[in-house]
Amino acid sequence: MNPARTLFAALVLSACVASPAMAQQAPANAMSFFVTSAGPGKGANLGGLLGADRHCQMLATAAGAGNRMWHAYLSENGSAGHPAINARDRIGNGPWSNAKGVMIATSVADLHSDNNKISKQTALTEKGGMLPGRTDTPNKHDILTGSQPDGTAYPGSDSANTTCGNWVRYFPMSGKTRVGHFDRDGNDPVTGKSWNSSHDTMGCSQDEIKATGGDGLFYCFAVN
Repeated sequence: MNPARTLFAALVLSACVASPAMAQQAPANAMSFFVTSAGPGKGANLGGLLGADRHCQMLATAAGAGNRMWHAYLSENGSAGHPAINARDRIGNGPWSNAKGVMIATSVADLHSDNNKISKQTALTEKGGMLPGRTDTPNKHDILTGSQPDGTAYPGSDSANTTCGNWVRYFPMSGKTRVGHFDRDGNDPVTGKSWNSSHDTMGCSQDEIKATGGDGLFYCFAVN
């Protein structure tokens, strides 16, 4: 046989033998939504939106989903020369699924409707774990968003702050931010609130956020 043909046949045979093993390789992590398992540790000082996005990307990468672009679900207040930024405009078009493959929303409109599937059982961390809610100790169900129920920023400047100075404040008594409840339950008068806009925190420090039932956590969405 022609030596070139012999080499070609050997390469084809080698590829055929290797292909079953390649087919058994685990697919890339398809997760496209999670709640941060931990925040940066400085209360609502996330380093602004860019810092929060970096935190999402870091956690996703550690969980094997770093091949996607991740953004934090956070709004920013507007001010002179600085237009407001809406959380709903930062997260792509969907659909989004958690670490277990459960779809939590098919689109931005679905996410901001009563049809979304965010609950204690589905709002998992990047590691696929459930977070402690209102009936647990400690309670960590307050999720930073700075957003209205429709996913838009609250109107007004810093005088009506709902984002702890656009995610850079963390000193006691330095402001407040809006949070949602990941463990909302429509049958419960306390947890039956919004996943993204339930109430304000006592302040921006880690201790003040913990005092109202949080831990400086936020939602992360895959943009693409």
